[in-house]
Amino acid sequence: MANAESAELRADAARNRDALLEAATRTFSASATEPSMRAIAREAGVGIATLYRHFPTRESLVDAVYHDQVQRLTQGADALLRQVPPVEALRAWMDLFGDWLSTKHGMIDTLRTMIDSGEIAQTETRDELLAAITRILDSGSAAGDLRSDVTADDIAASLIGTFTVTSGRREQAGRLLDLLVDGLRPRNDVPRTTPEPYPRTGSDAAGAQR
Repeated sequence: MANAESAELRADAARNRDALLEAATRTFSASATEPSMRAIAREAGVGIATLYRHFPTRESLVDAVYHDQVQRLTQGADALLRQVPPVEALRAWMDLFGDWLSTKHGMIDTLRTMIDSGEIAQTETRDELLAAITRILDSGSAAGDLRSDVTADDIAASLIGTFTVTSGRREQAGRLLDLLVDGLRPRNDVPRTTPEPYPRTGSDAAGAQR
């Protein structure tokens, strides 16, 4: 009986922690600046003491949210590949990446401090994300659905550029990502040609002879 009650308490604690992480993720994503711990507790519908019981410091909460999002990205790649073709998996994963970047906006100051102090290993995170992209690209290449000359670094740079330029305008970002994915499809049926030189006008030719 005692063991059953103990297991139930642990399960309740895990559910509460997950709910707090979800609330913190929503709050961080919606905030241009770092929200207060009290605002996060309010979003979760709990008292501030409950939040601090699970996450004694802001750093511990940021660390948990950050790694939870990274895990969603790395595990999400494999889950998507099991559910849909590689091209669709890549496009859906790009949206997950955008969600991750949005979450970072509301905790960027704390995150930078933790990265600078070595509490968060940014290089390890980067390697994990590149590995996830590589798995999708390899699956797409093997299926003949994605070009084989594209690297995970290419995709990561394109995503960061897209979301940086669109700056929260997700509808526009979505259109750009659709164009990106379309460009990643093989073009075996389209012959590569060398463009003809642009024809010179009479004034251009005269200028070249001076």
